[in-house]
Amino acid sequence: MVDSAVVLPPQPDDRWQLAKQMGVTNAVVHTLEIGDGKTSWSYHDLLHLKNWYEDAGLDISVIEGSVPLTDRVRLGLEGRDEDIAEFKEFIRHCGRLDIPVVCYDWMVGIRWARTEAHVEARGGSLVTAYSDDRMHRDGAEQAVDASREQLWEALEYFLREVTPVAEEAGVKLGLHPDDPPRESLGGVPRIVNSPEAYQRVLDCYDSEHNGITFCQGNFAAMGVDLPATIRRFGDRINFVHFRDVEGDADNFVETWHDEGPNDMLAAMEAYQEAVDDDVVMRPDHVPTMVGEDNSNPGYHTKGRLFAIGYMRGLMERAER
Repeated sequence: MVDSAVVLPPQPDDRWQLAKQMGVTNAVVHTLEIGDGKTSWSYHDLLHLKNWYEDAGLDISVIEGSVPLTDRVRLGLEGRDEDIAEFKEFIRHCGRLDIPVVCYDWMVGIRWARTEAHVEARGGSLVTAYSDDRMHRDGAEQAVDASREQLWEALEYFLREVTPVAEEAGVKLGLHPDDPPRESLGGVPRIVNSPEAYQRVLDCYDSEHNGITFCQGNFAAMGVDLPATIRRFGDRINFVHFRDVEGDADNFVETWHDEGPNDMLAAMEAYQEAVDDDVVMRPDHVPTMVGEDNSNPGYHTKGRLFAIGYMRGLMERAER
């Protein structure tokens, strides 16, 4: 069965105490919470973070966000071996400090894309949305010359280089889906956008250390049967983002966790049956609620409190 986790900032504040009051002991370090554009982590950076969390009775279970992975690596450009060497060293540091999971993505240029951040939802709360028409209404596209096979070659090369290091270090990798999971965004191909794509990733290097960040919202936007897909990939799911969306990869809106179109209890039951006990799950892209300024859409506190309570209730029901 998965265990709940929450994204926390790198230094103690009220959110650390709130997490413990909710009974959450697993922390996810996300660089959105750091706010300094950090992409490089020394051993001492990570040791400093780990000490902060351990002193507060929290365990770092996952690092995600701006991990040291460059577009030179994603595109297979000159200099990628030097950048991959830095990523390998980062993985070794995580292993030495018993940080078990690293979440990364293969999105070139534009990363996590939304076209609206102030869509009204239940009770006047605010959620984010994506519309491909709005994204490309001016015909603006990035000047990145890349093919799909170029991205695949680069990803497979990366996995063959890095997964053996992750195995040795005892660190599991979790590849996050493209968000949104489209064929291209801004004229740049996207390849991690379907269950078939994930099968190719997993077949490239057969190891539990080469795994998936199962972001439910992205898989929902792919139009898949969520419980069946969770069961299909269960033993290779290394991290979970628990959320839902209404719509598809071209047009969707984030939803409250209890108000989306997908059966969240059925999803939780699938995790219960198929996923290893040490996999952590965190709520993702929560609504902004009254009294919050929406300066960090999807990541304010009140919606996370609601989502954690809802998830824990689903977990208790799924365990019966």
